[in-house]
Amino acid sequence: MQIRSFAPGRVNLIGEHTDYTGGLVLPMALDMGITIEGEIGGDRLTLRSVQFDESFTRTLPIGADDDSLPEWAGYLTAAARFLHLAEGFSGTITSSLPKGGTGLSSSAALLVSAMLAFGALDEDTLDRRKQIARDVHEVELDATGLRNGLMDQLASIASIEGHATLINCGTLDIRPVKIPDSMDVLVFHSGQPRMLADSEYNARSDSAKQIQSLLGPLLDVTLDDVATLADPMLQKRARHIVTENARVMQMIDAFAADDPEQCGAILNEGHRSLAEDYEVSTPIVDAIQQQVNNTPGVFGARMVGGGFGGSLVALAEPGTNLDVDTWWTRARPGPGASLTVLD
Repeated sequence: MQIRSFAPGRVNLIGEHTDYTGGLVLPMALDMGITIEGEIGGDRLTLRSVQFDESFTRTLPIGADDDSLPEWAGYLTAAARFLHLAEGFSGTITSSLPKGGTGLSSSAALLVSAMLAFGALDEDTLDRRKQIARDVHEVELDATGLRNGLMDQLASIASIEGHATLINCGTLDIRPVKIPDSMDVLVFHSGQPRMLADSEYNARSDSAKQIQSLLGPLLDVTLDDVATLADPMLQKRARHIVTENARVMQMIDAFAADDPEQCGAILNEGHRSLAEDYEVSTPIVDAIQQQVNNTPGVFGARMVGGGFGGSLVALAEPGTNLDVDTWWTRARPGPGASLTVLD
C-alpha cells in the first residue's frame, strides 16, 4: 500500500516557555513541513532524505540506538521502536522547511509525519491526535533530553488551516483562533543557528519547576505572588511566565478587535520579556529584531522557539517585504498533519 504523510512546522505567535509549566500558547502551523511518501510492506525500514541526500536501512524490529545513524534517521528509528513497528516501510522524506537550527519545530514535524506513516493514526479523532502528540513528545524527549512541553507536537497534528491554535498545555484544551486579514505573518531567521542541546534550556525548565513548587500552578499565579519570591532570579523567570500567559489572551483579544498595532506591541513586549526576564535571547537575535521592527509596515517582532538563536516572527501590513540578509518567508497558517492512502 502506498501512502503519503505530511506534518507542518510551526511558528509560535506568543506564549514562549509557558508550555512546560502547563500554561497558554498560541502557535500557528506553517504551510511548510515534512512529507514522507512510500510503500508499506516487508521486514525492513528504508528511508531516504532528499534534503540531506542520505539514506538508511534497518531490519525490523528496531533494536537499540545506533550512533552511526544521522540525526534525522535516529528520530525515525526511535519512532519505529516506540511503536514496536512490525511491518516494513520503504520511502522518501522531503521537507519544505529550511534546515539548520531554525526553531520552527522541524524535529516534531518529522516525528509526527513518521508516526502517521508508520500507522499510529488508526482512528482519526482529536483524542487520538492528542495521544500521538504525547507519544511524539516522549520520543523526542528520549532522543534529545530537552524538557519542553507539548506545544510543538499539538500545533503540528491538531491545527486548523487559516487559524492559529490556542492551547492550554495543562488541560490540552485547544481552540482555533482566526488571524485577521489586516496583517501578514512574516517568519525570518536571525542568522544564528539555534543550539538548544548546548544551551540553558533545561535550566529554565528547572527554574520554572522550582517556582511552581513555591507558588503553585503558574497559570494561576499573579504578579503580587511573584513579588513574594526571595530569589531575584526566580522573580524574573516567574514574571516572564506570568506576563507571557497574559499576553496570549491579550493577543487573542487584539486579533478579535482587528488591532494590528496592539498585536505588534504585544510581540515587542514579549521579546523584551524573553530577553531581559527569561534571558534566552542573544545580541544577534536582538539586533535583527530591532532591524525588522524598524521596517516600514512592521507592527512588531519577537524571537520564537526556545531561544539562543533561530527564527523570529513579525506581524506586518499585507505585502510588506523584509530587507534582511537571512532567510525569510511570508507564512500562511497551514493545516495540521494528514495521512493519504495513494492506492
